[in-house]
Amino acid sequence: MGNRVEKAVELFKSGYNCAQSVFTAYADFYGIDKELALKLSSSFGGGIGGMHTMCGALCGLTMIVGLEIGLTVAEDSAKKKQNYQMVQKLADDFRKDTGSMLCKLALKPDDDVAPGIKRKPCVEYVRYCAELIDRNLI
Repeated sequence: MGNRVEKAVELFKSGYNCAQSVFTAYADFYGIDKELALKLSSSFGGGIGGMHTMCGALCGLTMIVGLEIGLTVAEDSAKKKQNYQMVQKLADDFRKDTGSMLCKLALKPDDDVAPGIKRKPCVEYVRYCAELIDRNLI
């Protein structure tokens, strides 16, 4: 598959938002071309539409979870449970590392957060979400 983590980082550094960077780095693996991937994920950046709610990189990651283990049959409760459990696990890993799943809190100054949590620039959250995908899904 190549180095998808570095691909996500490069996309972010080239100007795409956090969600686009994470999602697009993996989308072709699922048969989604770059242009469509960028469009699908464009509204999730900046904590969903720039509102600084759920971290956009984490949104991109959850979109990949859907592609990997999402349900396609409404009555498939086992698949739905599997999908939700993976999203919850990865979101919890993210929260434990960053202190929050919310963009506005993940970007707060270090002196405004719990001890042991070191704030990072967005590019590092993009990297971390791509690493979570590599470790847990691909």
